[in-house]
Parts: sequence; C-alpha cells; structure tokens
Amino acid sequence: MRQATISRATKETSIDVTVNLDGVGAYDISTGIGFLDHMLEQLSRHSLIDLSVKAVGDLHIDQHHTTEDTGIAIGEAVAQALGDKKGIRRYGDALSPMDETLTRVALDISGRPFLVWACEFSQPRLGEMDTELFEHWFHSFAGSAGLTLHVETLYGKNNHHIIESAFKGLARSLRTAVEIDPRKADAVPSTKGML
Repeated sequence: MRQATISRATKETSIDVTVNLDGVGAYDISTGIGFLDHMLEQLSRHSLIDLSVKAVGDLHIDQHHTTEDTGIAIGEAVAQALGDKKGIRRYGDALSPMDETLTRVALDISGRPFLVWACEFSQPRLGEMDTELFEHWFHSFAGSAGLTLHVETLYGKNNHHIIESAFKGLARSLRTAVEIDPRKADAVPSTKGML
C-alpha cells in the first residue's frame, strides 16, 4: 500500500497527517477551521485518497499558519507515499462544474513545484475563512508535493462554488495522476528515468 504519515510541529502549529493513495476516500479531518475541513473532506472523497488530518494551530492569531502548514503536511505525505513514482500516470486534469461555476484543474507530478492560480473571489471570507488563504493552501500543497499545478475558474459567481469546484477538480486530477498505469507499472513516467 502506498501510504505515509507526516508529523509537523512548529511554534505555530502541530499537525499529523496520514494518506493512503490506494484508499476509498475515507477521511477524518480536524483543523479547527470549519470551511477548510469541508474542503479537505471533498479532496479525500473525490480523489479516493484516504486522508486523516489532525491540526492544532495558533487560531487565536489568525488562520494563516494552520492553512499553510496543513497544505505543506498533506503535500509531504502525498510525496512520501508516491515513493519513486514508478508506474504512476503522472498527469491529471479535470473540468469541475458546480452549478453556475466551472473550474479547470491540470497537474503534473513532475517534482518541479509550480502553481498557476486564476481564481477570483468577490468576498473576503467564506464562513470564518479568509478567501485569500485558498491560493496559499494550493501553493503550499503543490510546493511540498512537487506538483506543477494549474487552477483556473473559467466562470462562476458564487464564492463557495468557486473554491469547492477547485478542490474537487484537484481531487479528480490527483486521482488520475497517482493511479498506477497497468501498461507501464514497472517504469517511472519520464524519459529521464526519474521524477
């Protein structure tokens, strides 16, 4: 089984993450930020990656550190679970509709972290979460997982729909990219021989 557990402790946060890339989409999420919990549940459910996240952070200051460090820890766990990346499909993409919103997500498990973010929000908060933190979570996740990640809302008005379609698009893209390709299960998907 391609699984990993990461524990990350700083003066700002304490986070324990476990992932199983070959799971069924089971999740157990507690970050102290309700909206982030909801998004991470969507990520697990639609990627079929089992995900456990227990985070305690300095929420009395703000949500920045907890959001950032959660993205980092989940990304590190995904990277560790991928191991040498032998046999993975490597690429994934999805068009993710949610009512009036359509978001496009494309990723490459390249080992070259990069985020292109083209999503805009018309309000500063969703629930208790600052909308500017969503880009930061995706940036932190892509960086520590080693992904080239493009996220673009093609159109949409409802802020909840915009971010939820982004997380669901990431989930569906990850599901494809981390799957083992039965035609090349013995090889790293790169002409360089490594990722």
